[in-house]
Formats: sequence, structure tokens, C-alpha cells
Amino acid sequence: MSLTFGVILPQGPMNELAGFDDPVEAYEAMTRVALTADEAGFSSVWVADVLWSGDFSGSTQGLLFECWTTTAALARETKRVRVGQTVTYSGLRNPALLAKMASTVDVMSHGRLTLGIGSGSPLLTEQFRAYGYDYPEPAVRSAQLREALQVLHAMWTQEEATFEGKYYQVRGAINQPKGVQQPHIPVLIGGNGEQVTLKLVAQYGNACNVFGDPATLAYKFAVLQQHCEQVGRDYSSIQRTAGSYCVVEETDELAWAKIPATEKRRFGEHALIGSPATVRQRIAAYEEAGVQELLLRFPDVRNLDALRRFADEFIK
Repeated sequence: MSLTFGVILPQGPMNELAGFDDPVEAYEAMTRVALTADEAGFSSVWVADVLWSGDFSGSTQGLLFECWTTTAALARETKRVRVGQTVTYSGLRNPALLAKMASTVDVMSHGRLTLGIGSGSPLLTEQFRAYGYDYPEPAVRSAQLREALQVLHAMWTQEEATFEGKYYQVRGAINQPKGVQQPHIPVLIGGNGEQVTLKLVAQYGNACNVFGDPATLAYKFAVLQQHCEQVGRDYSSIQRTAGSYCVVEETDELAWAKIPATEKRRFGEHALIGSPATVRQRIAAYEEAGVQELLLRFPDVRNLDALRRFADEFIK
């Protein structure tokens, strides 16, 4: 099986830390998931760039750890896995500063950082406005993302970066060190937009993160391939990732019994929920659709054996 697997960490966006009262205990539990993924053979670990918990809708007092400070800590805690974000909102941090942050974290991780970035989801509007950030319409956010990607590349490749855009201006900015990886830190661009986002992947991305069932993913990857042909980019040079929920039990019934009744509507027949045989079939469907790395969300932050079982069954 050529497909690789990452772990979306229980950082808090889906209220995964609801069972913890002590934030230190919650943080250490999340870290144990990352360390288990590192030891068990997963390829990567990921955190989200959101500001409060509760599946992005409404306000909640649940625990959630900030994206980039968590990324930096994980860079030192882990030893082998890549560390990334699904995904950084391009409008939340000045891209020149983000490039400097990423360069430092890449050194901290000895060259294991993937910078995940996107234009943001409408579901995040309330969160960012509550924090005092502007959250413009999709067309503006997409234009900001395009400029942010150009600034990142300038900061990582030019001795004194210069960029004059509508939303961002950089005038002789120095970024030393630029990181470890060559020619620069890889950029994963997240989103399904066919006319803008996937075209930006073809132009600037080293990887993409697309969501949907395998049929949707296959279609989106075909669109990406068309954009690559139009801009003269080698489609095979872009790593294609997608996400899935994961529960493996002896039978399909036992696996679905682990999913709260209120949550079952989220998951279709494509999720990795079921017996080993069922999960293997669904992994094959993702692989056939063109996915190269599948990022998995495990529901129980305390059940580290679920990660080990998956690794024994499907990785090792």
C-alpha cells in the first residue's frame, strides 16, 4: 500500500478535549497522541488554525490550543513525523511574519515542517471577527491568499524580499535563517475551489488538501491536473491529501457504536469506520481516487491503542 497516513491531533476544534478540566492535562494528552503517531509509523501530525472549540459553529468555553505555538512545541516534542496545519488562515497573520515564524519552526524541527495555508471557511467568520480581525468576502480572501503565497516564496528565496501587492507590501525584508528544507519549506494549500484555490495549488503549492468522498476527490484532482497542464506544472510533483474520521473495531457495528448518535450524520460510507476489512476497502477507494496521504481524526484522545492498532494493521 503506497498511501501514507497522518494524524489530525485532538487540539480542540471539534471539542475533543471536553473531558478535561485541567488545561495542562489536556495539552499533555494531545501531545501523547502526537508522540504515539511519531512512534507508530504515521507520516505526519496536523493542527487547525481556529480560535475556539465547538466544530467552528457558535461559541463554546471548551479548551483549544493555538495553532502556531502548538506547531512550534510539536516540532521539538516529536522526532520523525512532519508537522503541519490544516490550515493556517492567510488573513490572520502578516505573510512576511508568517514566513519568518515558519522558517524558525523548520529549524526547530530539523526540517520537518509543512506550512498549510488557505483562504478560510465561512464557518470561521464569527471567530475571527470576535477577535477583532476583518473577515472579508471570499473573493477578497482568495486574492489575499494569492498575495500571501507570493510573499512566502519571496521571503524564503530572496536575500531581501520585495513585494508590492494590493493587500501586502514587503520592502527589503530580511529573513535569516530561511529554514532547513530546500529549495524552501513545502506549502500545502487547502480548499476545494476549482477556479481559484486549485489553480493556486498548481502555481504555488507543493501539496493540496481537498475534502469530500472519493468520487469528489477524483474530480477535484482532475481539475487540478488541468490547471497544472495550463501553467506548465508537473502534476505528479504535488502531494495530494484528504481527511477522514477513523474508528476500527472487530465489526462494522461495533465501530459505529463508538460514534455518538448526534455525530453519525457527519459520516458517510467513505469514512474509515468499520472492521479492518471494511476500512481496507475504503482506503483503497481513496487511493484509487488519487489520494497520496490520508489525514485521520481519531475520536478518543485517551485511546492511544487505536492509533497503534491502525498502524499495525495498515502501516507496518
